[in-house]
Amino acid sequence: MKFRFLLWAMGLLMAKASRNNPAFQQQLADKQLVFQLQTLDGKVARHFIVKDMRITSKSGTVAEPAFAIAFKDAAFGFQTLQAKNKQLAFMQGIQDKTIQIKGNPALVIWFQGLMKYLKPKKKA
Repeated sequence: MKFRFLLWAMGLLMAKASRNNPAFQQQLADKQLVFQLQTLDGKVARHFIVKDMRITSKSGTVAEPAFAIAFKDAAFGFQTLQAKNKQLAFMQGIQDKTIQIKGNPALVIWFQGLMKYLKPKKKA
């Protein structure tokens, strides 16, 4: 349940950033694609639609995403996306085959670059 909620919250944060954050919007320029995050069994899945410099999300899978990141299970997906060092967690998961990437790996790197814009702002 936590993983499902996290994916939903990520969708909200990306949608907000695509409306209000110029640096985030610049990352979306000339991108028209759908990507998804899911469990390997597909029971928990959310897809994200990048179109016209905006991101929207819906639950479930799509037939032909530009890329998909599949975690071995919901608990592992939640743990990985909440890790302090996400890049290290992703690399270890890919090596251990607990994370599978389907589709264009260059877009996965682009997606990981988007994540830095979703961190909460530090109070001064």
